[in-house]
Amino acid sequence: MDNSLARLVRMLSAGFSNQHQAFENPPLFAHILVKFRPLPQLAPGSLLLEQSYAINPVAPYRIRVLRPERRDGQLVIHNHALHDEQRFWGAVEDPERRAAIQEHDLRLLEGCTYVVREEGEGFVGEVEPGCRCLVERKGATAYLISSFELDGQGMRTIDQGHDPRSHEQLWGSLAGPFEFERTHDYSAELPRDWLQD
Repeated sequence: MDNSLARLVRMLSAGFSNQHQAFENPPLFAHILVKFRPLPQLAPGSLLLEQSYAINPVAPYRIRVLRPERRDGQLVIHNHALHDEQRFWGAVEDPERRAAIQEHDLRLLEGCTYVVREEGEGFVGEVEPGCRCLVERKGATAYLISSFELDGQGMRTIDQGHDPRSHEQLWGSLAGPFEFERTHDYSAELPRDWLQD
């Protein structure tokens, strides 16, 4: 990995919470936990993402394997779903379950790759253009518009689902970005050989 890619993977290997924001403004922001843990048995850069409501952390509403890499000179983060994902719920806190995730469990989500660039001390990224990142939620299909800002203190994210025909917003943030503070650092779990140039 080159320096920028290694830095992105290190900064992502962490736990985040928006507890402060949620307690300040509960009608608009649920209390959410986001954790990214390295998966050393998979290709370099592979991170398990679990996103859950703090009241029920063992039942994540989003579980993915993210894989930052450099493609044609550009930083990107590939987004993978897990087949039969409930088998892996809670793996972010369970080393045995994490170790059980294999390449054949992953399915690349077409159109859902994040395009990332360095900005200041951190990174910003957004889902690639084209409205092709389709997600099912509450029985309806929507395309995802998503962006993030990541720095040493935390992460800000906006996720919105839009109707593929009318482009009307169906769900997601109305009151601005979720503000996550860094609560855990998992970068010590990164295999050393991933971070070498």
